[in-house]
Amino acid sequence: MAKKAVNPTQSLKIPQFIIISCKICAFISTKLATKYAARLFTSPIKHKVPKRELEMDRKSIQKTIFVPAIHKNIVTYEYGKSEQKILLVHGWSGRGTQLFKIAEELLQNGYATVSFDAPAHGKSKGKTTIMSDFIESALEIEKHYGPFEFAIGHSLGGMSVLNAIKDGLKVKKAVIIGSGDIVQDILDDFISKLELKPEMSTLLCTYFENKYQTKMDNYSAYRAASQVKIPVLVIHDNHDPEVAVKAGIHIHEHLENGTLMLTDNLGHRKILGNQNVIKKIIDFIKST
Repeated sequence: MAKKAVNPTQSLKIPQFIIISCKICAFISTKLATKYAARLFTSPIKHKVPKRELEMDRKSIQKTIFVPAIHKNIVTYEYGKSEQKILLVHGWSGRGTQLFKIAEELLQNGYATVSFDAPAHGKSKGKTTIMSDFIESALEIEKHYGPFEFAIGHSLGGMSVLNAIKDGLKVKKAVIIGSGDIVQDILDDFISKLELKPEMSTLLCTYFENKYQTKMDNYSAYRAASQVKIPVLVIHDNHDPEVAVKAGIHIHEHLENGTLMLTDNLGHRKILGNQNVIKKIIDFIKST
């Protein structure tokens, strides 16, 4: 039987049983619903490595390194050998091999890549994680594998790359693909998908701010972008169902040295394997 085609511009749906569970929690107690939503928000889904990524998985040198800032271990992938190294950062529920097509093209152009499974992702242990884990992982990887020429991030990985640069990651250029932007918008969208009342989004934000003792907006991509001075290529699809194109446009507006590439009908993940997108990335990092 032929596989049903996946529409790249159709949003991934949250299972109905989770939506019902959230509504039951909200009926019992707002506090309970907030805690449950927070748990869901910080729990990525671990997907099996698809066949298309197996070659990178097999050929890369994999190590487990400890990230002291978050007291967690992560699995790293060193793909190819070159003095010119590029850091790749996957998105939420992604893997260190998810940007394999980009990695392969970079390899053909003389670059080696280093990627990783963020905590609770891929082969890295754990059940929950947050964006600061991604950022601290990137900064720790620089100590082990750097210096890096460039950094490329997808989705939450794009937000993490900008924040890591703001926090000291040294690269000459960066590329962010389908990046999220304003944290509150992400929380609003999440609560909407859970079919909970909009005010739950504010409660969820307050919950995280109390737990981590920081303003969630401090992690918004546009804020980091306003402090990034290096050239940054922002790539986003006009029909991305997971992260609205306004996110990429808004980030680009706050960059001092930004380039914006908008695509059509590639969605949130298919964009990673598009040849025009990959060519743009290669041309961008090779340009002087």
